[in-house]
Amino acid sequence: MVKEIFNDEMKKLNGRFNEMGIDISEQIYQATKSFIEHDQQLAEKIIERDETINNNEISLEERALNLIALQQPVAHEFRKIISILKASSDLERIGDHAIIIARETIRLKGNNRIPEIEELISNLTADIRNMLEQSLDASIRDNEAEARKIAAMDPEIDQQYYHIYQMIVEIMKRETNTAVAAMSYLMVARILERIGDHIVNLCEWVVYDATGKIQELNPGKLNREEYLKVEEQEALIRHERKKARMKRGNK
Repeated sequence: MVKEIFNDEMKKLNGRFNEMGIDISEQIYQATKSFIEHDQQLAEKIIERDETINNNEISLEERALNLIALQQPVAHEFRKIISILKASSDLERIGDHAIIIARETIRLKGNNRIPEIEELISNLTADIRNMLEQSLDASIRDNEAEARKIAAMDPEIDQQYYHIYQMIVEIMKRETNTAVAAMSYLMVARILERIGDHIVNLCEWVVYDATGKIQELNPGKLNREEYLKVEEQEALIRHERKKARMKRGNK
């Protein structure tokens, strides 16, 4: 009887975790959509939902801790609960990133748009959502092998991010009036890349649940030389943005 109660509570915990993940996946999509379409009303709705998502994370955490305290799970059951707790924290962080994108939508109003970069960001968002939803499925099904495959997608996310950097720099060389908008596009691209890192973390918790070992699945980072190039380009774009602001202020 006690075991049946525990199994039932675990199903509910898994269900809550999956629902939270699906909600956050939708938040990412809607936040990026608001940014690309410059839809301030949609961005404001996303920001308003932040408290609901945070409350869901708190509720899930309370349920998990109660399960540990009241049911005294054995080793493999305990690992499952801990992996859900840790993964839910990563989901909450992903939700925070969606809010930052929504706020950037509101801040960017009226600045020049760069359609080709918006298309790249849209494609990157689709890949991020695909990774996230696959990682949720791997977690629910306790599929360690699938989690490892999903984590291996992260280098491609990094390459897309770096490509966006390169594209923006080339555009700014031709069109200096895009400097103000450029930093916003770069910020959103970086946020999406960071979401990819959190998804790798989700996969690592699936592996921990299966093996009892915490493993870094995939550093998935650009090499040092490439990152130095990115930092140089960021500095250039910040400089151009500052000049654009000063120019507007002198008019």
